[in-house]
Amino acid sequence: MAVKVLPVNGSSRKEGCTGAGLREVARALQKEGIETEGFFIGNKPLPDCTACHRCRELGRCVFDDIVNEFVEKAKVADGFVFGSPVYFAHPSGRLLAFMDRAFYSGGGAFAFKPVAAVLSARRAGTTASFDVRNKYFTICSMPVVSSTYWNHVYGAQPEEVAEDKEGCVTMTNIGKNMAWLLKCLELGKMNGLPHPDNEKVPTNFIR
Repeated sequence: MAVKVLPVNGSSRKEGCTGAGLREVARALQKEGIETEGFFIGNKPLPDCTACHRCRELGRCVFDDIVNEFVEKAKVADGFVFGSPVYFAHPSGRLLAFMDRAFYSGGGAFAFKPVAAVLSARRAGTTASFDVRNKYFTICSMPVVSSTYWNHVYGAQPEEVAEDKEGCVTMTNIGKNMAWLLKCLELGKMNGLPHPDNEKVPTNFIR
């Protein structure tokens, strides 16, 4: 069975610094025999989630755009890498709107699938942006893939990212670690080991 990872580019520039970091991860995955399919969310404005709850009735987001296209791909994918530039110590607003809607309307497509967050920055704000994305993953029971340093690369231009040797090695090690985890999960499936049957109980805090 083929195993596929979707590297998601949340930058407005497809071939920018974020794309350079994601390509390093993809190269490492491919060397380990893992198929990758890049997904660029584009640079057009995306509607934010309006919490209308229509996705519960429709099985998809009420705004029929690239988010629904991605969720359909996510259903058959085995892992994900979400990349973003840093804006004001925060990920791209476009990517967050995209993830809000994708995870709210299609959360089941992500459960128990390995995932990593990748950041690119000129200088700072990466660790705060890293934390924001990881919260999506942890509430969806996704195994979060680590590396050998924080998952970021530095550079104002893509060619500068290539000069960030530690960052590029960090990206490579994300790919290696994710490939290893994916292979472990496949072996578990082959040997009849199912994922946990988790329960979820909502709590509303009121005065």
